[in-house]
Parts: sequence; C-alpha cells; structure tokens
Amino acid sequence: MSLSGYVCLVTGASRGIGRGIALQLSEAGATVYITGRQEKTLKETAAQVKERGGKCVPVICDSTKDEDIEGLFEQIKREQNGRLDILVNNAYAGVQAIFENMGKKFWEIDPSIWDSINNTGLRGHYFCSVYASRMMVAQGQGLIVTISSMGGLRYLFNVPYGVGKAACDRLAADMAVELKRRGVASVSLWPGAVQTELVSQFVQEKDTPVGIDPKFKEAFVNGETTELSGKCIVNLAKDKNLMSLTGKVLMTCDLARRYGIRDVDGRSITDYTSLKFLLTQVPYLSWLSVVVPSFLRVPRFMLTLASSRF
Repeated sequence: MSLSGYVCLVTGASRGIGRGIALQLSEAGATVYITGRQEKTLKETAAQVKERGGKCVPVICDSTKDEDIEGLFEQIKREQNGRLDILVNNAYAGVQAIFENMGKKFWEIDPSIWDSINNTGLRGHYFCSVYASRMMVAQGQGLIVTISSMGGLRYLFNVPYGVGKAACDRLAADMAVELKRRGVASVSLWPGAVQTELVSQFVQEKDTPVGIDPKFKEAFVNGETTELSGKCIVNLAKDKNLMSLTGKVLMTCDLARRYGIRDVDGRSITDYTSLKFLLTQVPYLSWLSVVVPSFLRVPRFMLTLASSRF
C-alpha cells in the first residue's frame, strides 16, 4: 500500500493500458478516478479494482469535450479537498482508425483521421494537464505522466500518429520547464509493444495487412501486459529522486531495470535499447545477437541522432 492516501486520475481507463495503470495504482493503495466514454466498460474496470480491494471512482468523460474535462476536475477538487497527486494522460481514440488504414499513405486517407488520433489524445492531454497543474501547483507537489510511444521519435503507423506522439513528448518536456520550481514533475512514458484488447485481436488475424512487416505482429505477440506501465508509475511516484527525471522521455524497459521489476505475469521486460535486441531486428546481423551480452545498450543520444533533422 505504498500509495495509500494518494489521489490519482487515469484518463481513458475503461480498457487497455489505462485499465492496467488504474489496477496497479489502486492495488498500491491510491484512490483512483478513471474516465471513459462508455459507462459499461468503466464499471468493468471499477469492478476489477474493487475485486483487488482498491478504491475507484468511475467518471464518464469525453476528452474531446471541454465541459466534461472541467466538470471532472471540479468533482475531484470537491470530493478530495483540492488534492490530486498523479495525473496519467492516457485517453486515446485512434487505435481503430490506425488499424483500419494500415499500409495506406496519408493522402489516401480521409484527413479527418487527424481528429480521431489527436483530439482525444494530444488536445485532451493538454486540457487535463492545465486543470491538474492548477491543483498540484497549489499543493506544491504532483506527477503528470503522459503516455506516448516510440512513434514520437521515428515513423510508426501513419503521419498523424507520429506528429501526435512527438507533440506529447514535447508537451511533457515543456510543461516540466514551467512546473519544476513548483515541485511538480512531468514525464513522457513510452511503453513497449503492449497486449491491449484491440491489439491482441489484430495480431490474431491470420493475414498481415499489406505494407506491414510481420515482425510488427511478432513484437505484440510477445508484448508487455497492460499493467506493466502501472507498475512503473507506482515506482516512479515513490522515487525520492523523481525531480531528476522530470521533462524526460522514460521507457518502461528502463524503469523496469531501474526499479528491478518484472511484468505481472513474471516475465522479464524486453529491452528495446539493448544491442542484443536491435541485432535481432536486422536479418543479416541477427546471428550476432547470440554472442552479444544483454547488458550492452545503445546510448540514448544515439537514438536522438538517428532521427536528427539537422
């Protein structure tokens, strides 16, 4: 019960990574507010939290509607005497649109896909961060975690996805600049390939869509559970050196190594920055992975250089 007394908010927690994060935060003793657009799936998450002995407050909230977001924070402020310790910006509505348009170029897709991918996500994250920061700055502490992905660094899925994730990383970094002196940390969290419900359904399909590398499916078949991100956030919130990490992009594999944690099913976490793993992704070099030690990793600055625009 390491987070006993904490008040947390996880947006988009009716399924997927959001549900996994809510389960882990509540299991650690926090009171967790969860949002989603569908009452049925929200109640399912709340029921799972209750089964584990946790405290959960489901709130129907559409992250594209400003009035819903404002009402959500008014409710938390009223019920928790103005306290909010952790905000997890996770709400996202673009997964279905991404899978339906796999392999297509941006000019071949209806441009409204931009709204499907970035309104609930990026725009909603900003609005929630504004209201959460007002509460956290007033109390002099807090943690904002924005769920992002490797798509913020290199091309992944499609153009709107990459732009949105790069913006999420920048959102977390720039908020950190203004929040640091107020005792509030802001980070971007990159999960690896995650076995969410929608992704699991996709990888079970026999035929791989045109233009999709079969290795893409393989990565998700062996992916992280939805609760690993939650385990990482619980440990991050307890970290006495949390402010040294503010403004950074953090990967679940890095945090798993930092805190010595495994996935909820006992598996070790795939280290996407290890030289051993990277060699397995290059056909003519994969044989080298057998002899390369697993502790050798690619420095983070090299990841940045690989995508440098200068």
